[in-house]
Amino acid sequence: MTTMTDRTIETERLILRPHRAEDFDDLAAMWADPGVTRFIGGRPSTPEESWARLLRYGGLWGLLGFGYWAVRDRATGRFVGEVGFADFRRGLGPDFDGAPEGGWILAPWAQGRGLAGEAVRAALAWADARGWARSVCIIDPDNAPSLRLAGACGYREIGRITYKDHPVILLERPMPGQRMS
Repeated sequence: MTTMTDRTIETERLILRPHRAEDFDDLAAMWADPGVTRFIGGRPSTPEESWARLLRYGGLWGLLGFGYWAVRDRATGRFVGEVGFADFRRGLGPDFDGAPEGGWILAPWAQGRGLAGEAVRAALAWADARGWARSVCIIDPDNAPSLRLAGACGYREIGRITYKDHPVILLERPMPGQRMS
């Protein structure tokens, strides 16, 4: 069963809540792992870059009313990863820009356990409850697990481009009952 408040979501195994300063060590460790960042920019983040990311997450909620959640295991409190929505103003064109951009990233220990699907579906239910017309995401074409998850959650390819010298697939998910653009 999934329960939601304005900013906190609880699923069977997870708690999704906005980040706090005390999430920094877990966030920085995850983003410093080369296996985690392989398909997201291709290089690990420094502690400074991870701190800026954490600050950006807080700013998203304050400015836009949506953002990224820190995902934690309900039973143990262990950091699972992050999932959420942003507006990064990437300048990728009218088919992409202007819609909340979904994203997800999991700590190595949490991968392959179905936790990403549980977290992403909970985040999308939160978005659907707010009546968004659609959301978008970008995924590296070699990131097969993320592409499978995106497809299972209703995202469909709308284009392929090079972004910051890396090929990416642009995907879109309409709100249930909406048609794709």
